[in-house]
Amino acid sequence: MLEKLSHIIVTNFPFLKEKKLLIAISGGLDSVVLTQLFATLNLDISLAHCNFNLRGVESDTDEQFVIKLAKKLDITCYNTSFDTDRIAKENKDSTQITARKLRYTWFQEIIETHNFDYILTGHQADDNLETFLINLTRGSGLDGFTGIPEINGNIVRPLLRFSRAEISAFAKENKLAWREDQSNTSTKYIRNKIRHKILPVLKEINPSLLDTFSKTVAHLKESTQIIKDRIEEVTKQVVLKEKGITKFKIAEILQLSNPKAYLFQLLKAYNFTEFKDVYSLLSAQSGKQVFSHTHVLLKDRNFLILSERDFSSITDPKFQILANMHEIKNPIHLTLEEVTEQSIPNKNSIYVSKENLTFPLVVRKWENGDYFYPAGMQGKKKLSKYFKDEKLSLLEKQKQWLLCDANNAIIWVLGMRKDTRYTSHAPASKQLKITIQ
Repeated sequence: MLEKLSHIIVTNFPFLKEKKLLIAISGGLDSVVLTQLFATLNLDISLAHCNFNLRGVESDTDEQFVIKLAKKLDITCYNTSFDTDRIAKENKDSTQITARKLRYTWFQEIIETHNFDYILTGHQADDNLETFLINLTRGSGLDGFTGIPEINGNIVRPLLRFSRAEISAFAKENKLAWREDQSNTSTKYIRNKIRHKILPVLKEINPSLLDTFSKTVAHLKESTQIIKDRIEEVTKQVVLKEKGITKFKIAEILQLSNPKAYLFQLLKAYNFTEFKDVYSLLSAQSGKQVFSHTHVLLKDRNFLILSERDFSSITDPKFQILANMHEIKNPIHLTLEEVTEQSIPNKNSIYVSKENLTFPLVVRKWENGDYFYPAGMQGKKKLSKYFKDEKLSLLEKQKQWLLCDANNAIIWVLGMRKDTRYTSHAPASKQLKITIQ
């Protein structure tokens, strides 16, 4: 096994040599064997162990085992402890997901603090097959069937080409000690149920199951690459970026051979889960939206418009500027400066007479019924009509901020047009320059 791993490192992970490596170790069979192999190869390794406090005394014993192993191998060991159950309840998340988030967040902190290059984990071939079957039971796109990646950013999994049987045989031959997590025998967890009840039957049917699975994953990865290449081509045809906004051309999408499948591939990175609702946007009325936990997709006439969700406007839609303030940075960056000279105004700055302002000023989103007196135009105009004339999309309207006085009168449609009532004829020394940074 040592010779095989050495060859795999040379051919697949040559970048690990001469690098500073952090091994995620639980004390279980896989991570202990990974540690022993890399220590024998004289690579620069340290250990990182999380005590999740989920198994009482057993969790503490695991931690002590890892500390003793690090001392025996004369390598550095980093330890931390989490009140996982409490954190999971506070975040309304499962214990397993919470533990995973805590673990990898802490690993990245160690990497940044102590200048490690890569994290190594002990995932192996049986883990890969189990993950495939879990995704199969839950329903997944093609990406869910291409297996655990050997390299994912700065996370590397060198043992993915080894079976649990190979790893176990190596540990026994070399008389290695490791810790057994008793929860691994419980079939109340889906992974354990697959491991103990389903995989033995599949391996009985096909003794070469892991090899067969490895070939299948290789074929799926090849197919996935073809899809990625095609999506890159389609993206050039159907995606339009304007003013920092991403738009998808509905007409072009509908002309594709399978609009629903293409739409899934175009949007899967933005965490949408209800793709039936996403697909229905193609024929929906303007204004209809679909949300993921990070993004919103809006139907606006001939486009689907994608943007990140703006949570700040939900919690605090109005922001005050007091008379003695010279700058705000939330929700947008504005500076207020008393000036002695006036340069030519532009869309990013206006000049107003400070004497005409009633403080506190307010930065807010537009509301139905809003009107103003656009500079350079005659009379007043409803803001909704002004936006329509300016051909703003629904998303652009939602994102638009206004600067108002204390009486809610609009001073400036920020970045667009000032209200003519605030045009200053006062001497420059009495003017206030307001600028979007």
